[in-house]
Amino acid sequence: MGSGPVVLFVHGHPQFWWAWRHLLPPTAAAGYRAVAVDLRGFGASDKPPAGYDATTACDDLAAIIRSLGGDRAAIVGQGLGAWFAWSMPSHHPGVTAAIAPIGAPHPSVFHTAMWRHPLQLRANGHLRGMQTPFASERQAPDVERRLRRWSGRDDGWLTAEMVDRYTEAMSVPFAGHAAAEYHRWYHRCLITPSGWRYLRRVREPIDVPVLHVHGAQDPTALPALAAESRRCTRGPLQTSEVPDVGHFVPEEAPDALAALLIPWLAAAHPVT
Repeated sequence: MGSGPVVLFVHGHPQFWWAWRHLLPPTAAAGYRAVAVDLRGFGASDKPPAGYDATTACDDLAAIIRSLGGDRAAIVGQGLGAWFAWSMPSHHPGVTAAIAPIGAPHPSVFHTAMWRHPLQLRANGHLRGMQTPFASERQAPDVERRLRRWSGRDDGWLTAEMVDRYTEAMSVPFAGHAAAEYHRWYHRCLITPSGWRYLRRVREPIDVPVLHVHGAQDPTALPALAAESRRCTRGPLQTSEVPDVGHFVPEEAPDALAALLIPWLAAAHPVT
């Protein structure tokens, strides 16, 4: 795990901490305390009946950082985890040294595009699907289909072991409910008081260093939206599009991601 500055890795959907297995060793070898967590409701984490929203997720991540003894951490998030990484500077600036969101634009950018951009509106099928009754019960059977549909054109990275592990994790009682609830809350931000408060809060420009990585073939969020996220930052921003890769950059192209992440960490969250 390493003993230097904390780097907290936050997985996406439909995954758990294991999604970062390729990034943890090189990050630790660079001198960092590399930690991958399960979001509330996923994997081996607790599965309470409520708390599946971005504000609570940020509170959870801040508590984890403090429990690790770190004053501040770099937060690396993919997909669902990237939404929370983007949110941490406005919700918990005291523990957020830098963020690296992967596969998701800034929430303000995404929420505008998800209702107004025709291509993004079409890409939001998975979000709309989770609004329907019994969506949570369909999470486990849908895992392999979602992994393949959200990857790049070459899904050779997806092994039988990976499908089995992610399907098993999503089959844990209430894990599917948690996954659906996060996406329901996110989709309904514009029409709920907690969502309005969240969107107003994340409009504050981000001062910490940002590494924004996107797969060029990501079907869940238009890669073009990555450039629009620039208007939400006023600190150092590095953007990179990984060619021939879909939504799951940490597993589809772990070496390419490590080559971007480790040098960026050295500048944004240095080992002293």
